[in-house]
Amino acid sequence: QAHVAESGGGSMQAGGSLRLSCTPSGYISDNKYMGWFRQVPGKEREGVAAIVGGATFTATSVKGRFTISQDSAKTTVYLLMNNLKPEDTAMYYCVAAWRPGLWNLVSSWEVWGQGTQVTVSS
Repeated sequence: QAHVAESGGGSMQAGGSLRLSCTPSGYISDNKYMGWFRQVPGKEREGVAAIVGGATFTATSVKGRFTISQDSAKTTVYLLMNNLKPEDTAMYYCVAAWRPGLWNLVSSWEVWGQGTQVTVSS
């Protein structure tokens, strides 16, 4: 069974940086399809960034501040978050196993991690 595990969350003051990591395990057919979502209590999950077949996508709300990347072995996926804002506070989820569709739809991803909390204070 396929899994992904996130790490790197924590608390940070506004303007700071954090880097999240996601490592897949088990059977995931293609590691070139992985991404990040986030969720605030009471709101729907929001697509943050994804790597889809070599192309990268980033949500407008974080463009210019967040960068998704993957190591050369095509295993661990990173989300570098710079210039953090209080509105970036959320649970961040790593996703894998893309079903062809819009990258920022929850239904486009089959495998979800447990999440890692990011809290940004002003």
